[in-house]
Amino acid sequence: MVPILNASGCLDALTAPGIARSLDAFVTKTVTPLAQEGNRPPRIAETESGMLNSIGLQNPGVEAFLGDQLLRLAELGVPVWVSVGGFSARDYAETCAALDGCAAVAAIELNLSCPNVEEAPETAAELVAAARASTARALYAKLSPATWDIAETARAVADAGADGLSLVNTIRGMALDPVNRAPKLARGAGGYSGPALRPIALACVHACAQAVDLPIVGIGGVTSGHDALDLVAVGASAVALGTILFSDPFAPARVRAELEQVAAGADVAVRGEPRRSVAPI
Repeated sequence: MVPILNASGCLDALTAPGIARSLDAFVTKTVTPLAQEGNRPPRIAETESGMLNSIGLQNPGVEAFLGDQLLRLAELGVPVWVSVGGFSARDYAETCAALDGCAAVAAIELNLSCPNVEEAPETAAELVAAARASTARALYAKLSPATWDIAETARAVADAGADGLSLVNTIRGMALDPVNRAPKLARGAGGYSGPALRPIALACVHACAQAVDLPIVGIGGVTSGHDALDLVAVGASAVALGTILFSDPFAPARVRAELEQVAAGADVAVRGEPRRSVAPI
């Protein structure tokens, strides 16, 4: 069956362990070498068909993460994927090296496309190469949909050593207060997610599935089994739930049941081994 994960930052497994255990793997919030306070509030705003966030990679840093959070996450009995971010290739390399010897780390997802912080100067491929040189763990490259040719980026990160892709990250957007017409987020723009992102995710997954022979975690606006099946139909090997977890924390079990039901009558191979298996789960 198709594995179901959470999108990074959309679920706190330590405050909702039961929800985390309903997933096939749990993806952590992004970890950086040093602690980050994140952006100033307000950092979240709802829109008509989704939400904006500008959290800004708030996290305690990799040393504190290893000394506390990872130990508790390992006790959940669910494979843990650690999201890694940074502001340079050195940041990615250092964090991946620190995680490399941890048995509790099932895989590393490289957050190469956060729209809420200053980007690293290196290309996505250079960041993957730096991480690849620092760890033997499975590496999933999380790419931005805000690119003219995402398939070209997919080929580049595959050549650099990525073991899989996570598609897609949020896309930059803005919402205004209806009274004063000022941005709702203190930072102005933020990462847009929710149902409106789904057609973009479908296009990106389809393009990358044609370009590279890597497993793909489809992310973007999934609210139902039908949505999940659409991503599988265009090439995803697994599906991650994001914004829906804020309004429906029990969505993993529901979406899995719906996916099984709709797949039973669909001409899409979702039973047994996916076209490209997602490992390790």
